[in-house]
Amino acid sequence: MNTLLVSIAILCLTTTGLIFLLKKIRQPYLIAYIIAGILLGPYVLKVFTETQQIEVIGEIGILLLMFFLGMEINIPNHHSLIVRPLIAQACKIILSFAFAFLAGYFLHLDIRSMVLMAFLFIFNSTAVVSEFLKKDRMLNTSFGMMILNILIIQDLLLAPVLTVLKVWKGEHFDLLNLVLPVLLCIVIFFIFRKIRNTQEIKIPKIFRGIEYDHDLQVFTGLLICLGFGILAEAIGLSGALGSFLAGVLVGRIKIFSWLEHSLTPFKVFFITVFFVSVGLRLDLAYLYGHYGLVITGTLVVLLSNSVMSALVFRFLKFDRRSSWYGGALLAQTGEFGILALSVAYKAGIIPYDLFKAGLCITCLSLLLSTIWISVFKKLTDKKIIDH
Repeated sequence: MNTLLVSIAILCLTTTGLIFLLKKIRQPYLIAYIIAGILLGPYVLKVFTETQQIEVIGEIGILLLMFFLGMEINIPNHHSLIVRPLIAQACKIILSFAFAFLAGYFLHLDIRSMVLMAFLFIFNSTAVVSEFLKKDRMLNTSFGMMILNILIIQDLLLAPVLTVLKVWKGEHFDLLNLVLPVLLCIVIFFIFRKIRNTQEIKIPKIFRGIEYDHDLQVFTGLLICLGFGILAEAIGLSGALGSFLAGVLVGRIKIFSWLEHSLTPFKVFFITVFFVSVGLRLDLAYLYGHYGLVITGTLVVLLSNSVMSALVFRFLKFDRRSSWYGGALLAQTGEFGILALSVAYKAGIIPYDLFKAGLCITCLSLLLSTIWISVFKKLTDKKIIDH
């Protein structure tokens, strides 16, 4: 217990110091969390060595983040705000595979490594992108909704990607694992369509006493958020999508208006732990020994993802400033990319060196993406034009 308390105290002290420093230079706090993970991880100060346990705790942060996003957004009424993200993600998938196969050809990679590289380009970080959308007050603009819907579609793609990786591992292919998530996504679409114009969802009177009981508020809120996440994972979807759906429903139940206030401290803590877990994965010894490969790979990921996403936005008739800023927001590889790498390595699909390189590139892209986005934000000058 004393060791745990000391570790947590050191984490709080390190994070607080980094936040004060970043506040002075006006940089996002997400950088502080990742750097804290790097410094306190198994490759530097060794304050935290059991990275898997911290990763699991950090996943709760993603569920809470998606839950809050669901509560805050307005479900789009316009048909284009539903169809256009589908077109955008489809275009990005095609470009990602084309770029991955081109890069793999010159790097002499096998077909499985090329496909895995394409998977890394497909997924972005919901945590990073949503924080910037909220900070810039763009979450409920049509441009912000477009990007958020793209991220939700990426969550839906997790199930088929993991199914492909399991088939490569040699596990029995189950068509239900592909069909069931698709059917459930259709059901979710009709649920959203049903409640998008609903101002308030009525619930039985027995639950109305929760409004005046803080302890019940906290545990009821956590139960709803985590329960929907568990249910989604049990039926083949990502837990993040389940929590998002829970947030959309709860956001339209008036007596649950206290939830945001009650759960905000939990969200801040668990999101911090999530980004700390990202920093823990960055092997500085490997980075030092292969810095040329990792830094080049990271810059290629950020630049190519930015260009591909910007081209997609331009194809959908967004103006130049919006397109480049949107490209910067979707430049990094995300948390699902780390999951795909881990599954592929454990299944023997990719060798250790490729796994380590991919992990370092993914972590570094997350760390640098906040700076990358800020630079693009300044270059685009004016406010994003709302279409």
